[in-house]
Amino acid sequence: LQLDRTETAVNNLNPAFAKKFIIDYHFEEVQKLKFALFDQDKSSMQLYEHDFLGEFSCTLGMIVSSKKITRSLLLGNGKPAGKGMITIAAQELSDNRVITLSVAGRKLDKKDLFGKSDPFLEFYKPGDDGKWMLVHRTEVIKYTLDPVWKPFTVPLVSLCDGDVEKLIKVTCYDYDSDGGHDFIGEFQTSVARMCEAQDAFPLELECINPKKQKKKKNYKNSGIIIIKSCKITRDFSFLDYILGGCQLMFTVGIDFTASNGNPRDPSSLHYINPMGTNEYLSAIWAVGQIIQDYDSDKMFPALGFGAQLPPDWKVSHEFAINFNPTNPFCSGVEGIVQAYSACLPHIRFYGPTNFSPIVNHVARFAAQATQQEAASQYFILLIITDGVISDMDETRHAVVQASKLPMSIIIVGVGNAAFAAMEFLDGDSRVLRSYTGEEAVRDIVQFVPFRDFRNAPKETLAKAVLAELPQQVVQYFKHRNLPP
Repeated sequence: LQLDRTETAVNNLNPAFAKKFIIDYHFEEVQKLKFALFDQDKSSMQLYEHDFLGEFSCTLGMIVSSKKITRSLLLGNGKPAGKGMITIAAQELSDNRVITLSVAGRKLDKKDLFGKSDPFLEFYKPGDDGKWMLVHRTEVIKYTLDPVWKPFTVPLVSLCDGDVEKLIKVTCYDYDSDGGHDFIGEFQTSVARMCEAQDAFPLELECINPKKQKKKKNYKNSGIIIIKSCKITRDFSFLDYILGGCQLMFTVGIDFTASNGNPRDPSSLHYINPMGTNEYLSAIWAVGQIIQDYDSDKMFPALGFGAQLPPDWKVSHEFAINFNPTNPFCSGVEGIVQAYSACLPHIRFYGPTNFSPIVNHVARFAAQATQQEAASQYFILLIITDGVISDMDETRHAVVQASKLPMSIIIVGVGNAAFAAMEFLDGDSRVLRSYTGEEAVRDIVQFVPFRDFRNAPKETLAKAVLAELPQQVVQYFKHRNLPP
């Protein structure tokens, strides 16, 4: 499995790659890594079209424990690939600050005989070995001595190891397609110094070419680099939001349609076996047990759909399973389990399998939460169902609207039905669209068939179901520019 690849260093036998690889480090797992180097011959993305220069395999633990390793590159048969060496350095990204720089140039030296220069900048920090380490390379701006580069954002740890006083070096070059870039000039500064730049008061730094400075008496500089703005912000994590007081509001939706079978019949999906459980209860326990730790009052609404209710036996697609419509809340996961068991004998399983009423029900509460303009609540709807959705168009529309709100939907499919429609709602493979053609702004549905986990430890179901949730929470609040 290819994780990622670096940029290509043109015409260079001693490349320093600016690209960083970010890998989750799990102390309890053996994480095998392989670094393979290639000489790019064509613009193809296919590796076999490029010449192989050697590779090095190790575990992430090895790199982390030594912080930096230098090893020989090997061929596939384990023999050395010429004199090539690879150096890999690791760093923990626990500092979640990022720095955004907006940079321009003025009156840079002209390097091309016929025309102006094609300038780009490189930012370096001092490595542990005292050598300068490349951190970021800007894009090339063609034919100008007064470039304005696109603003860029890098982790503060990458740029200065999180130390704003540390000296960093900025070098300016004129780009040449053959890789022999012409040096224009350089200077040293620090993040603290660059942060003095304000929108109305840019910071101007002289770009110096030491050779010219030595030769010429009246040499001033090779142009000016202008720091137009420099801002440090935090890239918040799921835990930042949780620690900041965000509550996960958990709602359960349970499918009581006739296709589940009569709950008194042992073949029914709602039949509670002598162990006191069934697939519905297993799913409620697996997901609820984890989520309930993130909700302070532990009061969860539990709703049913697809059944006829006493006394008039009307079909309902969003009823409180505790039969208290003004207060559908159950206390903790135990409360949901008790209300579920108690309601089974009193309702008649019916149909059709309509999802949209329950999705819209939770969306109304999520919409109210957005009025607070704070990252205080995020809603999670767990729908447990045995089958095919009857109101697919309305459900797609409801999910697309809900994708704009602080909510996520988890669908656990129980039984052995064909779950193609559920896979479709889970926008992992393509963006979900409403019947009006509107696209979901983010993927909020996670679908899991329970049968894949029947014989697995219950932690694995929870892990599979909740895997995408932290990033969905962060993505929503980021999208809304809401800090923890």
